[in-house]
Amino acid sequence: MKIGIVLYPTFGGSGVVATELGKALARKGHEIHFITYSQPVRLGSFRENIYYHEVAVSDYPLFEYQPYETELASKLVDVVTHEELDLLHVHYAIPHASAAFMAQQILQTKGIDIPFITTLHGTDITLVGKDPSFEPVITFCLNQSDAVTAVSESLKKDTYEHFDTNRKIHVIPNFICLEEYNKDFNLDIRRRYAQDNERIICHVSNFRKVKRVEDVVKTFKKINEKIPSRLLLVGDGPERFNVEKLCRELGTCDRVITVGKVRDTSHVVGLADLFLLPSQTESFGLAALEAMAANVPVVSSNTGGIPEVNEHGFSGYLTDVGDIEEMARYSIEILEDDEVLKKFKANASSQAAKFSLDAVLPMYEDLYKEVLANHQKS
Repeated sequence: MKIGIVLYPTFGGSGVVATELGKALARKGHEIHFITYSQPVRLGSFRENIYYHEVAVSDYPLFEYQPYETELASKLVDVVTHEELDLLHVHYAIPHASAAFMAQQILQTKGIDIPFITTLHGTDITLVGKDPSFEPVITFCLNQSDAVTAVSESLKKDTYEHFDTNRKIHVIPNFICLEEYNKDFNLDIRRRYAQDNERIICHVSNFRKVKRVEDVVKTFKKINEKIPSRLLLVGDGPERFNVEKLCRELGTCDRVITVGKVRDTSHVVGLADLFLLPSQTESFGLAALEAMAANVPVVSSNTGGIPEVNEHGFSGYLTDVGDIEEMARYSIEILEDDEVLKKFKANASSQAAKFSLDAVLPMYEDLYKEVLANHQKS
């Protein structure tokens, strides 16, 4: 199949998953065309069966805001026409689904009929999509998509609750490439961050309010009072200043290491003994899954799709949002005994295997075939 993948090319979960999906499809012999405004951060060097088409955003003085959606639609028309694509797979509803619909309508006037699949990743539905100014467009695009997928049952439920759609939503979870996670980390590198008698706690996010990174710092303080520990904060964003300020107020600055944005977080997470994810909401919890793939148990909130990823009492523990005391108590329970920690690490790895690329990729391939078959019948 010749598949066009439309995505945000940034560090966000939707862009990472879309890129890794395309790379995996290319390895299986499909021809993949990435279409976006800059090269996806996870695309890497030249790969067989992969092509990248950049959407050039015009700098026209009439527009206060550049019309990316229109230019994306025009680019889709061009790529579909000249590369003879079989289908489009757009990740994140805004503005990709509406651009795909516009391109589909233009192409029909040229005698080209191409289906498009929309994958919902989370905030396009749970945050942005609830804005009344976006809701009619998202509802329309969901109903016009030839197929819709969501990354969790929780997100599927939210979509039906907030949008007037009777479109069937296929749940295809996020996935990880297990072979990319080095389970045998370098002890010398670990010793640069912590002594052998100390535990390492880790958190990775974009430091937005919804991630509740301050809860991570408060939980860590309680853990460190019982168990000598270090905290690795990976990422950056609007809450970083407040987080660093809180560290100073709590007197934990000498125990907290903020490493900033990291292109490949697996090497950092793999140093940890425990991962904290206290988010206000998560449609899936990809960061938790990546931690478990690196043999790291997770203590997380129980919101959104996280319980579908982190199994309570097995790969880690779930707590109510904002319950710092409970989060600290569960963390200490895992960390204070070497044998308990060893068991949770093994369980985390076992849980992650359920979301391996090998398990999830066939779900997408089967959906592609189904959509193409139904499209040809109509």
